[in-house]
Amino acid sequence: MIEDDVAAKRFAVRVTRYGLLTLALLYTLYFAKSLLMLILVALLFTLLLSPLVALFKRFYIPRTLSAIFLLTMIGGPFTLLAIELAEPAQKWLTKVPEISAQLTEGLDSISQAISPDAAAENKQSLPAKEKSFSFFGLFDSDDEPVAEPEKNGEGSSALSARVMQGGIEIMVSVLGATPVVIAQFMTFVILVLFLLIFGPRLYESYVDIFLSENNNRPPVELVEKLQKELSRYIITVTLINTGLGIVTASVLWIMGVDDALLWGGLVGLLNFAPYVGPIIAIIILGLAGITQYGMELVSLIPAAVYFALNLLEAQFITPAVLGRHMRLNPLVLILWLLVWGWLWGPAGVLLAVPLLVCLKLVAAQLNILKDWVRLIETSA
Repeated sequence: MIEDDVAAKRFAVRVTRYGLLTLALLYTLYFAKSLLMLILVALLFTLLLSPLVALFKRFYIPRTLSAIFLLTMIGGPFTLLAIELAEPAQKWLTKVPEISAQLTEGLDSISQAISPDAAAENKQSLPAKEKSFSFFGLFDSDDEPVAEPEKNGEGSSALSARVMQGGIEIMVSVLGATPVVIAQFMTFVILVLFLLIFGPRLYESYVDIFLSENNNRPPVELVEKLQKELSRYIITVTLINTGLGIVTASVLWIMGVDDALLWGGLVGLLNFAPYVGPIIAIIILGLAGITQYGMELVSLIPAAVYFALNLLEAQFITPAVLGRHMRLNPLVLILWLLVWGWLWGPAGVLLAVPLLVCLKLVAAQLNILKDWVRLIETSA
């Protein structure tokens, strides 16, 4: 009996300890996300280029020159693509209020067709509702009334006003974040350069200083194999998503969809987040179709084309190419996406799956956490 009590107390202490450790880790990840996210992206990008830098080193090309050359070769096309997409992206940002008005006009028409009495009651009660509306939380409409958007000479519904305001807020927040994004990009480039140039030598010094007399010193072959597996996975996923974006852009361009290159780049980026990314891409392409073709059945064609291409890629191409690397339980995957989306926002959703696969590969190569790896790979 005493032994059972002691075992129960030890179990409670262990659960409490791991619980506090988990909370501390989540706290750190959340409040240091701007720094940790930048470091994580730089590390993943370094994995892509490290094998090439090592190859150039065998031909007596200094790491500094090879790192700058590779970043220039990769950054050049991406810079040209960003310049090419800047104008259509800015155009669509300025169209956000117009898209919101067009979409909510269609929603109002549908709601009026379904329930005319409720729509009329909603229009009559609009001024009373507007009185309690606080614009950005700065002042009440009692002190500063909010102007009602006009639509065909009549006041629009509260839903239209709220959706249009939300579109304007999104546009302002994106434009306001541009300087921060540029600063983070420059920091990212500098960090990748330093990791490629000084990272390998720092690791070798760490092994020589701290692990030279340790019997459990990890073999260099194991580290090289791990790096090779991780870089192979990241390169493969990047090529698959790039191919999906190119094919999607080509098909949409042939169909005459406006700004097909922008949508191709967007779906290629969102495809790094399984389940969540394709759903967002379908919604965006649906809105783009409505904007170009109106509230007609033909407006669903861009989203339907992407859905078919994504289904082909997700069900056949990616499993055939990646094989066991992508054996991830869907429930574990969606929970992982939710956690990282809550911690780091949209960037966390994009980084969640590459991070999970990298952690799984590390555990498999180091022969640790075998039970957790088996649990993550559990199929439906």
